[in-house]
This record gives sequence, C-alpha cells and structure tokens, in this order.
Amino acid sequence: MIESILNLPDFLWRALLGGLGVALLAGPLGCFVVWRRMAYFGETLTHSAFLGVGLGLLLHVEPIIGVAAMGAVIALILARRHPAEGLAEDTLLGLLAHASLALGLVLLAFMEDVRVDLFGYLFGDILALSAQDLWWILLFDVLGLAVLARMWQGLLALTVHEELAAVEGRNVMLLRLGFMLVLAVFVAISMKLVGILLTVSMLIIPAAAARRLARTPLQMALGAAGVGAAASALGLAASMQWDTPAGPSMVVAAAGLFLALMVFPRRG
Repeated sequence: MIESILNLPDFLWRALLGGLGVALLAGPLGCFVVWRRMAYFGETLTHSAFLGVGLGLLLHVEPIIGVAAMGAVIALILARRHPAEGLAEDTLLGLLAHASLALGLVLLAFMEDVRVDLFGYLFGDILALSAQDLWWILLFDVLGLAVLARMWQGLLALTVHEELAAVEGRNVMLLRLGFMLVLAVFVAISMKLVGILLTVSMLIIPAAAARRLARTPLQMALGAAGVGAAASALGLAASMQWDTPAGPSMVVAAAGLFLALMVFPRRG
C-alpha cells in the first residue's frame, strides 16, 4: 500500500499537497468564523472573487492576486465601518456580494478574447494545480498563519467581548482588519481547489466538526486543520475511485466526518 501511495502521479501529489496546505490555514481561521458567526462575510468575499478574477485577467496578472486584492478592498470597507453608521451589516454584505459578483460576470463577458472556465472557478479544479499554484498556497499559508499567530490572543478577546477588548487597550479595528485580510487570502488560495461556491464550507464544516471534541480554542483549531486535511485526502480518493468532481467530493467528505463526530458528546 505504501508503495502505491509513493507511486501516485505528480498531479495527485500536487492536489494532495494543495489540499493539506489549504486545510492548515482553514483550521484556525474557520474557528473564528464559527465563533464570530461570520459565515455571511465569507460568502461576500467568495462572491467578490469573480470581480477579482476579472480584474486579474484584465490587468494581465495572476487571478489569485486579483482575488486577494479584491478581498482586501472588501475587508477595508467593512473594517473601517462603524456598526452604528449607515446600512445594517447584513444589508451591506448582501449589496457588496451581489454587486461584485454581477460586475465580475459582466467584466468577463466583455473579454471575448479570454477563455474563462467558469465551471472551474465555481467548483474548483484541484487536479489541475501546478507547481506555481503550490508556491502561491505555501506563501499565503505562511503569511496567513503568521498573522493569525500574532493576533491569536487579541482575536480571542475580541470574540469573547469586543467592547471589553477595546477597554483592555486592544486595537479592535486593526484586529478586525487583520482577520478579514487573512480571510480574503484564504478565499484566494482555496478558489482553485473547491471553487467559489464551496470555499466557505471548508472553513465552517471542519471547525464545526472539531468543536465536538475540543476543550480549548487551540485544540479546536488543530482539530479543524486535521479534519480539513482528512477531508481533502478522502475527497481526492473518492474522486479517483468514482470519477466525481474533486472539490465537491472534499466537501462531502468533510460533511461525512462532521456527521461521524456527532456521535461523540460535546466536550467544549
């Protein structure tokens, strides 16, 4: 069995390494998304990814850079906005999500000389990962995990009570902005693996599964990374066995692991 694993084709090794790389960042990041109930914000970032792809192609840069940049713009808009000002947050998120999605699709329609695989962007194409894609994942992984490690205690304080964290002298806006930027980076690197429509699921499902057995925030973050890594490997194996789409198969595997862990009593 070990010999058969070592003899996997190069494209499968790249897919497996890419899935593991994304799972490492999704673990701790997804925990904060679950704790802070920010799934809708994640959906907004994924919708804006279409506009990022369009801008990247228009400016002749890597689409992953365009997606990360567009996510950073959305993060800046939301981080600088005071909750008491203007539109309700869910209204603003809906406006940004659907406006950027529509604008991105219109922009792509105007670029008739550029062939765009919309299905690949929607549901991912992890089996087509290149060595360059892996380098991007590694770079963004290192940056994202470094930022999360630096802000870990501050983000925990912010999650428990935002006003109390401000009284303690923590820079609430900087913490919110840093977290949102890391989330934007995650959307950029995971887009090619599971696609725009399923990116948020790889944040929420592993974190929710790990919550069943974790006693501390750190245990939950490590457990979520482990569940995400296992889901990536199982999803790839199922994809090769039954010829199913790899990205959706990974999400189904994550959901299966969540259901399996539901039999255990919640410890945290």
